[in-house]
Amino acid sequence: MSRTFHLSLSAKIGLLGIFLFVAALSTVGITLWMGWRLEGGAGAINEAGRLRMQTWRLAQALSLPQRDPERLSELFREFNASLDLLEKGDSSRPLFVPREVRSQQALHHVQEDWGALRAQWSAPNPPAPQVLVVQANRFTGTINTFTLAIEHQIANWTTLLNTFQFVITGSVVATGMAMIYAAWALVLNPLGRLQDGVGRIRKGDLATRVEVRSDDEFGMLANDFNLMAETLQGFYRDLEARVREKTLSLQVERERLTQLYQAVSLAVSAGSLNELAEGYARQLRRVAGADACALRWADESNNNYLLLASDGVPAELTECERCVPVGRCLCGSLQKTPMQAHVCVVSFAGQGAMPHKPPARPYEQAGFHSMVCVPIRQHDRLLGGIDLFYRNPCQLGEEDSALLEALANHLASAVEGLRVDELKREAAVAEERSFLARELHDSIAQNLTFQKIQTNLLREAIQRADAPAIERTLAELDTGIRESLADVRELLVHFRTRANVQDVVLALRTALTKFEHQTGLKTHLLVQGQGLPLPVDIQVQVLHVAQEALSNVRKHANASAVWVEVERGPQQWNLEVRDDGCGFDAEHSIRDETHVGLRIMRERAERIGATIDVTSVLGEGTCVALSLPQPATTGTHAAAGAATAA
Repeated sequence: MSRTFHLSLSAKIGLLGIFLFVAALSTVGITLWMGWRLEGGAGAINEAGRLRMQTWRLAQALSLPQRDPERLSELFREFNASLDLLEKGDSSRPLFVPREVRSQQALHHVQEDWGALRAQWSAPNPPAPQVLVVQANRFTGTINTFTLAIEHQIANWTTLLNTFQFVITGSVVATGMAMIYAAWALVLNPLGRLQDGVGRIRKGDLATRVEVRSDDEFGMLANDFNLMAETLQGFYRDLEARVREKTLSLQVERERLTQLYQAVSLAVSAGSLNELAEGYARQLRRVAGADACALRWADESNNNYLLLASDGVPAELTECERCVPVGRCLCGSLQKTPMQAHVCVVSFAGQGAMPHKPPARPYEQAGFHSMVCVPIRQHDRLLGGIDLFYRNPCQLGEEDSALLEALANHLASAVEGLRVDELKREAAVAEERSFLARELHDSIAQNLTFQKIQTNLLREAIQRADAPAIERTLAELDTGIRESLADVRELLVHFRTRANVQDVVLALRTALTKFEHQTGLKTHLLVQGQGLPLPVDIQVQVLHVAQEALSNVRKHANASAVWVEVERGPQQWNLEVRDDGCGFDAEHSIRDETHVGLRIMRERAERIGATIDVTSVLGEGTCVALSLPQPATTGTHAAAGAATAA
């Protein structure tokens, strides 16, 4: 059984690259080797030229009348060294005689001729100068023959090098053409076919397939492309159905969001619990597609379910279901604890005959087949339930259950919000009543008690027929009545005067203007500093302290002018009310509990975390100073007020 061996694209490119690298490296090596041989032959020619020069130098030195033995010895040594260099070569630089026969024979002839010539020239009686010239010419001829042999060999090497370079040039051209063909066959052509397939896929032709011509990477890529095209074609077949399904899903989600938005809008706009419950009952019936809806709320003991609102429930069923104990209510019996409470579907078919189940006969008689129970819970408390009635069998999905639970949670939050608003309104009313009672008790009630005492004194004076006592008592009654009227008028002014949301200074200006109108006294207001404004609740208390101080001035001071100074700092807020009246004993008055005005001011100051300092000098007037540190929370309210003012 034969086995076909296939190379991958990377292996093909790698083998081709290795071959080209070896070929290039071999070519470079051969070129360097031949260049080295040429340089070595050229060096030998230069050295042969030196032999010719040294020959004539020896001949000239021997022709001199007075020969220098040391000079001759040096010249012979240099000649022998040059001849040895030609024979052995130079390892430090390219210099050697070619190894071919002709060059070696020429070198051998030079060595033989030099041996014979050296024997004659180194004898004690060398030849005559004319003979030396002839011998030197003959020997240089031998050297020239040697040089010509080397030059002939170099010429052969040069021809071989040129031929090799021509072959290399042809090889480079052939290799380039082979590389171009290989690139086209291995890369460009498969890539072009893939690009053509991608283009046809882009134009919508999902039936496009690429022919697989190899088992390399491009073949694998072609297989993957065909698989991708087949997958895309399969996706496209059911794409319309998927888009339709996704569109329907988005429409359902949009409807759910719309329903949640309507529920939130209803919770925000509802002004009462009945309006909220009735609106939710109608909306839940529409959202769930139910035939009827009942909204039940648990009492404080969680023993009974009260029918808070209904929509589509028959009148006879509404009357009998208006207040149902938890054990007799299907939703109450199924929702044991807040943690176990969940949306569930109850079928009325045969429900009445099952043990430990409340009877479902009224629902069956009303024509309902099933019911969906949705618990209403807040944190860890089960507040009530929503009953959705269906005349046909009902199937509830997870998304429907989640929507109903979300609507029930919104309902619980909305009811809790209404309850908190109601508690706030009750607290505000209680606070206002407490304030009114305190003001009546601390001002008018005291005067009425005094008038009652004076009435008894008047009755006794009449019985005694004491005319001076009667007149004195009537005058005191008249004064008390006037003070009571003034207190009532001042109390009404206090109720009508409210601190400005942005700053209490405007309210102080209004209070001082009314004070001047009532008493005729001159008032002066001085405001210093640029601190943040106070919160509204603190402004009200500060204003009442200032009004109480002004009331004391009107009642007791007999003053001619009043000064009010406000200092607004980053860490401290101060209010000071001064007059130039008669003054009083401040230490005794502080210990005296009958001075109601001072006690009221201290209570107001303690309520807002401030301090009251009352100083008075008999005959020089009184000063009431209120010091209020800026709390950390004050800055937040003040910043909001400052932003509103801007």
